[in-house]
This record gives sequence, structure tokens and C-alpha cells, in this order.
Amino acid sequence: MNYVPSFVEYGLGRLFRNFRGRDDKLIQRGSAFANCPEPSLTLECPEVGPSGSSLSVKHTAFGEQLFPTLRWPAVTPNIKEYLLIVEDPDAPLPNPITHGLFYSIPATATGVTAQDIELVKGSAVPNLLKGGFKYSPNRGHIYRGPRPPRGHGPHRYWFTLIGMNEALDVKKLSPLAKKEELLVAIQGKVVGWGSWIGVFENE
Repeated sequence: MNYVPSFVEYGLGRLFRNFRGRDDKLIQRGSAFANCPEPSLTLECPEVGPSGSSLSVKHTAFGEQLFPTLRWPAVTPNIKEYLLIVEDPDAPLPNPITHGLFYSIPATATGVTAQDIELVKGSAVPNLLKGGFKYSPNRGHIYRGPRPPRGHGPHRYWFTLIGMNEALDVKKLSPLAKKEELLVAIQGKVVGWGSWIGVFENE
């Protein structure tokens, strides 16, 4: 919305301030989570604080779009791979906005940092990241930092870690797999999930 004059953006933000809270459309409310509707994995962000803490400007589109460091406990035997998604259910749209989607995260991983989501240049795999996993293209970006409309109030950014009992077969996925394709691929594989929420308001 950088092309919209500030006063217009603020007016629209105030007008649609009550259009938010699409929590029922978050990924963990989908059919793939029918057998595990409640969180069972612990996801933390030591860099920012407990879930519900405010993200700093450096983590947003107004700053460096720095991905906040996330941590979780060592793998449990039934988890063979992780998927991580970042969603904003408070955008004034019918569905949450996806800010990042990462898959094929090894079961041995216990965290993700900003350095992990940097692209491996020159790799034969077009979406391979330095953390050893892949990303789903997001409007031309690997990750898009928070950029809520001015005047729309605080937005919650759900970082959701999903554990699967079977690794995704990347040979059956598109080279640059999209969200819709991945949602189908995780069906029947989800055995646990957990979320950490970062908050940001464009005042």
C-alpha cells in the first residue's frame, strides 16, 4: 500500500478496523488437523519474548523485514519433518495473508533464524535455503515482514510450526510448490503443531 497517500490509508484502516480476526481460516483450523485440533508443540521466540509480544520495526516491512528467531524442543520420535507458516488473520480480507511458508524442514532442526531463510545461490534447487529446507514463493519474496494498514489497529502474526509423521515427497511437488499444493500434500501426515504470535501496529 506504499502508493496510497498516508491520510487515505489511515482513513481506510479506520473504516475497516472491525474487519479482522479470520482465526477460523488459519491453517491449523483446516481438515489436515482433524486429529490434532489443539497445539502440542512448543514454539518460542527468545529474540522478541513470549507469544503475544510486540515485534520491533526491524522485523517489519518498515525496517529490515528480519525474520524473528524461533526455537522449539528436540524432535519427538513420531515427527519426521516440519513445515512452518506465517499468517496474518487480522488483515481486512476474507482470508489470512500468508507472509512466509517453509517446508521440508528436517526433523533434527530445533529452530529457524533469519540466516536460515536466505537463498542458496547457484543451487540446482531454485528454492533451497541455507537452513537446508525450501520456501514457497510469496508474491516474489521468500518472506514478507508485517505491513498492516495504518490506523487498522494491532495485527497478530501467527508463526505456526507443523510436525508431520512422514516427509513430503518433493518429487511429487512442483519445483516451486505453492500453498494450495502443500495444503493437499500434508493431508494425513500432521501429528502436532504449535504457534507463536508476534504483534505489530502501524500507528
